[in-house]
Amino acid sequence: MPDAATTNGDGAGRRPAPPEDEDAPSDLFRAVGRQVRLLRERAGLTQRELGERLAYGEDLISSLERGRRTPQPEFLDAADELLGANGLLRATKDDVERARARARVRHPAWFRDYARLEREAVEISFFSTLTIPGLLQTEEYARATFLVRQPLLDLETIEQRVAARLARQEILTKWPAPMVTAVLDESVLRRAIGGGTVQRGQLKSLIDSTGLRSTTLQVLPLDCEGYAGVDGPFILLTPKGKQQVGYLEVQGENRLVTGPEQVRTLAARYGSIRGQALTPRESLSLIEKMLGDR
Repeated sequence: MPDAATTNGDGAGRRPAPPEDEDAPSDLFRAVGRQVRLLRERAGLTQRELGERLAYGEDLISSLERGRRTPQPEFLDAADELLGANGLLRATKDDVERARARARVRHPAWFRDYARLEREAVEISFFSTLTIPGLLQTEEYARATFLVRQPLLDLETIEQRVAARLARQEILTKWPAPMVTAVLDESVLRRAIGGGTVQRGQLKSLIDSTGLRSTTLQVLPLDCEGYAGVDGPFILLTPKGKQQVGYLEVQGENRLVTGPEQVRTLAARYGSIRGQALTPRESLSLIEKMLGDR
């Protein structure tokens, strides 16, 4: 499932995203840039003169006014005072910072459909056979899953995707939080992606996650004879006020499943898998035992 061959719900296909998702931060930067330009012109200053008074280069002022560079808080403070904006530029600092953060954690275009549905979900169900679901990963574990990807990802892309994955986890602690159930194949817990230290940290984090009232964790044991998960991992999402959908991913290809009969089949399969899994209490005991053995 998610994240191509890493079952994290991060997508790996090439589904285009809604245009507004890509452009919202840059639209804000352009709007702030236009305000700077109008205030500069009202003050009778050229871009060079404004740059000299604020200790910035002319090229930087030009880029800021065109929305091609992100205005820093200290620039907005200084420009507001110099141009007599009476707090107009200062008032944009919080919005600009949120937009900067959003840009840093922006998901790849092919994953934004899933990410949008996940944010809207009132219920999320994971069946994972390859890695820990992205919503439950530690930073170190998440980074390890990207480091081992083939073909190799560059370090900048890895850090962007780690940040985006961690940002998604905010939905687990918001109010109201979605009801999250996760069934992990026992092999997922025993696979030491990133090494023993990373694995221990991940197991500890899973134990902590069981303290969230909205999150239920179960383990499907290796000795399950009637294994209902042979067709592989999947996710079920129920967005608020909408029909449940499924999400599948394998070898870099992802697909949202919306056909009622297909979704019904996935939901029935998930019910069977949960029925074969250890209870939440038994699952917690197993994870604690695995942690103690390491």
